Amino acid sequence: MSKKNTAQCACGEIKFEFDKDPDFVAVCHCLDCKRASGGEAATFFGVQEDDFVITRGKPKAFHYTAQSGKGLDRNFCPNCGSRVFTTNLESFPGLVFVALGSVDSPLGIEPKLEMFTKRRLGWADPLDLPQFENMPE
Repeated sequence: MSKKNTAQCACGEIKFEFDKDPDFVAVCHCLDCKRASGGEAATFFGVQEDDFVITRGKPKAFHYTAQSGKGLDRNFCPNCGSRVFTTNLESFPGLVFVALGSVDSPLGIEPKLEMFTKRRLGWADPLDLPQFENMPE
């Protein structure tokens, strides 16, 4: 049976699903997220590993050590290169962080906070959300 939320890479080679609506949705301005997203910030949310199912394809994982010194695996499509989710986060065991841009129908998935705002570029206006200079505790 299909899950409630579906997502995929740009070419559709990688597809995945999850049921629970995300409650931790963040806009992150850290340098690691900027480099990974290619933009000023990255928007992502956490999904429990036991709710997350890859339904098509085999993503390629790139193991990365963040500035925090903690490791994680960024997963992307080996065909189109889209970064779709992050796994094996030492700082957040049991969670998969999904890139908002990979969700087929993201309506209603809205950021709850902005973090690493000390790295926000001057031209990017803050959202009307809780603001954290670093990682929220």
